[in-house]
Amino acid sequence: MMEPIETEVLVIGAGLTGASAAVMLARHGVRTMMISRGRWVADSPRAHIINQRTMEVMRSIGLEKVCETAATPGELMANHVMMTAVNGLEFGRMWTWGNDPARAGEYLAASPGRGCDLPQDRFEPILVDEAAKRGVISRFGTSFIGLAQDEDGVTTTLRDDVTGAEFTVRSRYVIGADGGQSPVAESIGLPMSGQPGIGPALNVRFNADLSKYFADRPGSIFWILQPGRDGALGNAMLRMVRPWHEWVIGFVHLGESAYDLSREQLTAQVREIIQDDAIDVEVTGAYPWRINHVWAERYSAGRVFCTGDAVHRHPPMNGLGGNTCIQDAFNLAWKLAAVLRWGAGPELLESYDAERRPIGKAVVDRAVASWRQNPDVIRSLGIDPKASPKERLAEFEQLLADSDVGEARRAAFAAAKRSKDLSYHAHGMEMNQVYASSAVLDEGAAPIAYERDPVLYYQPSSRPGARVPHCWVGYRGRTVSTLDLCEPERFTLLTRARGAIWQEAAADAGIPLTVLRIGPGCEVADLYGTWAEIAEIGETGCLLVRPDQHVAWRRADAPADPAADLRAAIRACLSLD
Repeated sequence: MMEPIETEVLVIGAGLTGASAAVMLARHGVRTMMISRGRWVADSPRAHIINQRTMEVMRSIGLEKVCETAATPGELMANHVMMTAVNGLEFGRMWTWGNDPARAGEYLAASPGRGCDLPQDRFEPILVDEAAKRGVISRFGTSFIGLAQDEDGVTTTLRDDVTGAEFTVRSRYVIGADGGQSPVAESIGLPMSGQPGIGPALNVRFNADLSKYFADRPGSIFWILQPGRDGALGNAMLRMVRPWHEWVIGFVHLGESAYDLSREQLTAQVREIIQDDAIDVEVTGAYPWRINHVWAERYSAGRVFCTGDAVHRHPPMNGLGGNTCIQDAFNLAWKLAAVLRWGAGPELLESYDAERRPIGKAVVDRAVASWRQNPDVIRSLGIDPKASPKERLAEFEQLLADSDVGEARRAAFAAAKRSKDLSYHAHGMEMNQVYASSAVLDEGAAPIAYERDPVLYYQPSSRPGARVPHCWVGYRGRTVSTLDLCEPERFTLLTRARGAIWQEAAADAGIPLTVLRIGPGCEVADLYGTWAEIAEIGETGCLLVRPDQHVAWRRADAPADPAADLRAAIRACLSLD
C-alpha cells in the first residue's frame, strides 16, 4: 500500500452535500479531498426544488447566476394541477412555491434569492466544477472501506474501484456525505431512529412533448388521480424536469410490482397517465426508491461529521431534501475552517450537531406529514382506495354533481386542498430556522413571538440564532442585500448610524471581521429605511453575524466597554480559551 495521502478535510460523497462542503472549505483555503463511489454525479434528476435559503447560500459563494441559468425559473413552477390524466379532467389547482399573488410579496420581501427548479443531475456538476476550480482534489470510482480516529486526526482506508488497490488518506477531519445508506455513519455508530421503508415507489423518466397541455398552466409537480382505473387506485405525481419535454413520474399505486415492469410496460403506464395516443413517449430510465422516516440521534463522533441524507431521510414532499443537505454543509464548513485557521476551540464543532440536528428532525417530520396528506385529500373526495373501480369512480363524480352531496363533497375537497399549503407554501419551514448552541449568545433573549403559523409564514428576526434579516441597502454604488454584506469566510458586525464606536472596538478582534454602519451618511445606505425597522437594535447597537449569515450576538445599545464585550462575544462563539 502506498504512503497515506494527506489533506486537512476528507469529504466522502460528491453529491449536493459533499460538493457544497468541498466548495465552501476550499473558499476558506482549507486543503480538501473529495471522493465518491460513483463514476460521476447523479444519473437522474432526484432533488430539484431549490428554495430561497439555498439560493442565498449559492449567492454567497458566487454560484447564484450559474444556478439560475441552469434552472427552470420560479414563475414556471407556479401551479399544482390535480387531474385524471394529462389529457383528462382538471378537478383542482393551487398556487405553489411563492407564486400565489396573495403571498408573492412575502417571498420578495424575505430574501434576495428566488426559488427555482434545478434537478440534481444539473446542480451537482456546477458544484463539482467549482470545487475543482478551487483546488479540491476529487476522485470518483473510489469506495470507502473504513476509518480509524486518534487524537490528531483520522486515517481513512479507500479503494480505487478501477484497479482494486486500497490506499489511505490522513486528514484532520472527515465529512460523511455519502447518502441514505451511509457507510460512514454506520462505521462511527450513529444511532438512527424512525421508520425506514414505509412504502415503495418508482420514478420513471421519459421524454414527451406535452407543451400543449402545460404551457398555459405551468408547474413543477402535477397530481394524477385515476379513481376508475382497473386494479389499484391510480395515484401518481408527474414532475417537470425541463419544460415541457422532459419528465419524471412517480408511481406509488403499483407497489412492489412496479420494480419488475419491462420498458414496454413502463411506457404503457406512462401512456395511461397521458391518455393522448398522438404523443410520442420515450422512457429513458426507471429508478426505484423507498419512502423513509429516519433521522440520526447525533450527527458526529469525534472528528467525523455526517451530513445530508446520511443523517436525515424522508420523502420528497415540501422539496426540503437537497436544500437541507446544502444548509448542513454551510453550517459545518465555516466551523471546521475556524478551528483549522482561526484557532477556534474544538467545542465549536459540537455546535454543528446542536444546531442542525433539530432542523433535520423537523424537516423529516414535516415531509412525512405532507406525504400523508394525499390520502386525506383522497378521502375528502369520498374515495375508498380498496373499493372497486366502478364504486371509486361513482364517488369521484359526486364532486361534479348538482346536489347537496356534491356541494358537501366540494366543500370537503376545498378544505383538504387548502391543507396542502403545508406542502407547497411552507415558507416558514424553509426560512424560520433558528439555532441554539454554544455558538449563539442569546443572553436570555426571548423566543421569537410568531404572529402567524411559523411553518407557513416566515417572520424576520435579528434574535441571536436567526438568519440575519434581509433588506435592500446601498453599498459601493450598488443596491445589495444585507446578506450580501456578510461574506461567508468572515464574521460581520452590522451596526446603525451611530455605530462608529464598534469600528474602533473591532480593531483587535483577532479574527477576520468586517464592520459596517448602515444608515444616513454611513458606508452603507439604508435606502428605504427598512434596516432601521427590522434590525431590532438602537443606533448604537450591533449584530455580530457568523459566516453562515446567522446572528451570533446582539446588543441593542453600546455597552460601557464595546471592545471588551465584542472580544468576549467572539471568544465565546468560537469556544476560544
